[in-house]
Amino acid sequence: MAVTHVAHIAICVNNLEKSLDFYRDLLGFYVKMQQTQEMLNRPGSQSDHMYQSTHNHRTVANIYMNESDTVPFLVLTSHPDDKIEQNPIKLDQVGITHLSFKVKDLDTTITKLLSSGVKLAGDESDFRDENGNMRTFFVYDPDGILVQFE
Repeated sequence: MAVTHVAHIAICVNNLEKSLDFYRDLLGFYVKMQQTQEMLNRPGSQSDHMYQSTHNHRTVANIYMNESDTVPFLVLTSHPDDKIEQNPIKLDQVGITHLSFKVKDLDTTITKLLSSGVKLAGDESDFRDENGNMRTFFVYDPDGILVQFE
């Protein structure tokens, strides 16, 4: 077996529009597909191994790092008519703990995100070295999922 690449990472979100405000509008991802899908014929949609509860439909958006990409980076899904249990995990818990992105300038990025109301995961001083240089930083997306910038 030879895996060739990551096909996508799927994230269930409470409010797709708030998540798109973050990933599309702030981080610059491109949305190439956004639609509501019936769940009845989706693989595993009735399985309690894959879903915590049954849903009639979902809204999904495929977002890409670049406009020319042919493979989505993230698939954001929401179930707008259903209550979704929200318990994002921390870095020392089992599961996908965070997303991490490379940026050209950490100081410019943190300033833009904080001025846009994005919540920092900690204190800004937690992410600076002894010389005051930004090494990395973490913020929370609209659902409390940790997002790192390097």
